[in-house]
Amino acid sequence: MHPAAKSITVVTRAADYIAGFLLLLVMGLVVANVALRVFFNGSILGTYEMVGYLTAASIGLALASCAVQNGHLAIEFIVHRLPPRARKLIGPLFSLPAALFLLVAAYQLGRYGQRVALSGEVAPTTGFPFHPFIYLVAFGFFILGLVELVKAWPSVKGVAGR
Repeated sequence: MHPAAKSITVVTRAADYIAGFLLLLVMGLVVANVALRVFFNGSILGTYEMVGYLTAASIGLALASCAVQNGHLAIEFIVHRLPPRARKLIGPLFSLPAALFLLVAAYQLGRYGQRVALSGEVAPTTGFPFHPFIYLVAFGFFILGLVELVKAWPSVKGVAGR
């Protein structure tokens, strides 16, 4: 495995563990909120907001792990019917534009998070700053963009080498 691919895999695995922890927090928050409603006729203020923010961050961080494991839906049944040269072109044809899009999206999300942080905008119910969650989603998109670049690199080398 190429050293860059190995490094990306390590970062992706760490992001996936963080995503799992965030989902665990979501589960605990929902269970605690339901228990408080049932047993004490009360609830945790801002549960809906926090579940939304934590879930968004969790999904953003877990996307790259899914891509590394090829856990996404693929059109393999069509690709396998193509000639070998066409199959080699398919990888970079899809991965490079996807990587470019994801890296630009990560950059724009990072800029948006910075604007939210500088403006002092907070969650309406709890008053909790939510820009860290935007940064987590941006980081997840950045990692996913790097995964797509690493996946496309052998295909690009193979096509350019001929």
